[in-house]
Amino acid sequence: MADLIAKSPLFGQGPVRHGALTLAEGAPQRLTSVMPRDAVGLEGVLKPMGLRFPAPNRAEGDAEVRLIWTGRNQAFLIGADPAPLAPFAALTDQSDGWARLVLSGEGALEVLARVTPLDPRDLHPGASLRSSLGHMAAIFLPGPGGVEIMVFRSMAKTAWHELETALKSLAAREALHADK
Repeated sequence: MADLIAKSPLFGQGPVRHGALTLAEGAPQRLTSVMPRDAVGLEGVLKPMGLRFPAPNRAEGDAEVRLIWTGRNQAFLIGADPAPLAPFAALTDQSDGWARLVLSGEGALEVLARVTPLDPRDLHPGASLRSSLGHMAAIFLPGPGGVEIMVFRSMAKTAWHELETALKSLAAREALHADK
């Protein structure tokens, strides 16, 4: 029998740095899709966790435990045990289906402006935005010093390539202007 080894979506891909910008793979976290059946009961369970079901384009919680809006009547619970929510919501483990990329450093929002139609200025604390990254569906979350980008696992390497190309382009442009 084969001995299978779990690997991250970007296994073997180390962080890349161009100028002041860094692109890295985010650490794996538990990720559960939450679709409420009983909104009142769900809120009662979320409240002691310091959460509430997020409004569109919003995120609740902190870096350790978050509930992020992902669509109509749907959110992703990140970093927490979803079991207490089971009586009040349909739950689906999504942990292996998504990749997390972290773009950080001065100019991160300028890089995003090159690869997504969303206005990067909308990425303020508490935001959770769904848009496209190139031709891929993505979720954008602001983070300390940058942005976290979630894409389907099957698109992780393509998303990495899109972001790294934009990163290199911006760094080259800044270097050209610095020489003048």
